[in-house]
Amino acid sequence: MRPLSQPITVNVFVVSPDTRSERRYDLSLTVGMLKNKLELITGVPVQNQSISVFASEDAAQLPIITLADDGRQLGFYGLRDWQVLKVTDLHPETSFTGQLTDTSQVDKFELSETEYAQRQDTVLAYKQRNKIGRFGDKAKEDVQETQSVDISVGARCEVESTEEDFRKRGTARFVGPTDFAKGVWVGIEYDEPIGKNDGSVKGTRYFECRPNFGVFVKPERVKVGDFPVEDINFDDEEM
Repeated sequence: MRPLSQPITVNVFVVSPDTRSERRYDLSLTVGMLKNKLELITGVPVQNQSISVFASEDAAQLPIITLADDGRQLGFYGLRDWQVLKVTDLHPETSFTGQLTDTSQVDKFELSETEYAQRQDTVLAYKQRNKIGRFGDKAKEDVQETQSVDISVGARCEVESTEEDFRKRGTARFVGPTDFAKGVWVGIEYDEPIGKNDGSVKGTRYFECRPNFGVFVKPERVKVGDFPVEDINFDDEEM
């Protein structure tokens, strides 16, 4: 039988304090030649390099071997595909290694909230000038939404109910935005005391009615029409 051919190249991951890349190298390269190539990739000077071989990038692992002899070929160390060559800088104080990712040495530009608010070249200032987000024209938006609701104050209406055959009828007394919740609300004076308030919520009055005759609902729950007043008999089981 013919002997299996030996690989002549190897695919590895090269990692250093500032870089990570995937590379293919000829196994006939010597360690010294490899270091020359790695300097261009990692920025670590040849004389500062220590190359360790790991099975993977798991930091908890111990190195399989260290490429310590510059005259040896890579094939001598039995490198396999997808192993990791970790390049360590033995003298980082003489090079820029690690400085690209070490932010502790960078002077940070900081502003107080007051200083930031006074600047005109910020995202905050842009939103304020163009009335975006929370700086938008809420009153205009509320007016537009109110205009889209086809319910007039004084209109007879019926509010949808979860109880079968129970019709909640009344008169629309208010249509518009409120302080207690976002969006447009319809204030209704019920024909009977089945409401929740007297036309006011949290101290703000929106319309006048008797206690427990008023309620606020979203427009989609209101149906406008010719709904006559109905007497609700709460004592229909009593003689």
